[in-house]
Amino acid sequence: MKGSAAKIQMTSLDDLFGGSATLAPTDQIQEITLTELHPFKDHPFHVVDDDKMQEMAESVTQYGVLVPGIVRPRPEGGYEIVAGHRRKRASELAGKETMPVIVRDMDDDEATIIMVDSNLQREKILPSEKAFAYKMKLDAMKHQGQRRDLTCVPLAHKLDKKKSREILSEQVGESQDQIRRYIRLTELVPRLLALVDKEKLPLRPAVEVSYLPLDEQELLYDVIEDKAFGPPSMEQAKKLREYSGRTELTTSLIIDILSDEKPSSVKITLKKKRLNQYFPKDYTQQQMEEVIFSLLETWKRINEGGAE
Repeated sequence: MKGSAAKIQMTSLDDLFGGSATLAPTDQIQEITLTELHPFKDHPFHVVDDDKMQEMAESVTQYGVLVPGIVRPRPEGGYEIVAGHRRKRASELAGKETMPVIVRDMDDDEATIIMVDSNLQREKILPSEKAFAYKMKLDAMKHQGQRRDLTCVPLAHKLDKKKSREILSEQVGESQDQIRRYIRLTELVPRLLALVDKEKLPLRPAVEVSYLPLDEQELLYDVIEDKAFGPPSMEQAKKLREYSGRTELTTSLIIDILSDEKPSSVKITLKKKRLNQYFPKDYTQQQMEEVIFSLLETWKRINEGGAE
């Protein structure tokens, strides 16, 4: 058995609820049969049998599930998991028949917000997971903002009349522009979105490509895979979008655009050793690029404002 109890990271209930909900006095922990626990509808986060899942399963085998999941009753019977999909899978791998959960009645918007918040605390989240999670939470927040009853949005935010995207930006620590980019990825066909997850298609070109009709996106993927082209650069992605707006993209036209040499008028090389001074060790190249471009956008806006 690897590890010990000291290695298990306990999650507080506040963290589990994303800081947006509290336990009601009537809440009780119940042991529910795993076969009665069903995944959240359109759950955007992947449950993968990787090394971390194996470690979690080993912990469940030895200590059980230390933090209960959160579920809500389903009209057709059983329970829908709001928080605890990975704990359920670990319980299955550990040979358990039940899992401790808190059963709560909640509407779709409340459940969506708790589901997203509880998963956004994970260390590594794929771009596709962020894309659909941000979209789902933003939609739920907008629905709640239209209601007159109690919502997850703090009273101060309501009084300040902040928009849902602004509140979400504060909660997740990403700029509103970056959130918009991630949500735009939900318009990509699955095969191109998979390239973004694999860091083979950078975020910004992917956003441009997302504006192409779905059939043209499929054509682009086929060209990239069959013709051994690399993913489109930012300039090429903009050109694809521009041509798509004027005419129908064909395989030959896509090849012509991707065959163009990337602009060489400006070439900047950033040494990895120097970059590492400013980023956490586990940051990928794509994450570094996103931060750098976000800061450059802010710098550009400041300078443009000064010029006026």
